[in-house]
Amino acid sequence: MINYTAKYTKINSGYMGQLVEWPEVITEGKDLEECRAMLRDALNEMVLAYRQTGKEMPIGNALIEQLPIEVQHVGQTA
Repeated sequence: MINYTAKYTKINSGYMGQLVEWPEVITEGKDLEECRAMLRDALNEMVLAYRQTGKEMPIGNALIEQLPIEVQHVGQTA
């Protein structure tokens, strides 16, 4: 089993989902639940396409973290 890291972004029409390790796997849904389901379907289709063409699938297990920054202090010198 391979784990891929999904990134979800809120957009005007709902959510956009994309795999971090495999950016070509991207989709949209009206809500987060639909977007997850569509992203899983897109991943399955991409796996099938890669297998049929003999391409090597990207490796999963990326690490995502948030890096906080105080924007008011960016670019200021001491």
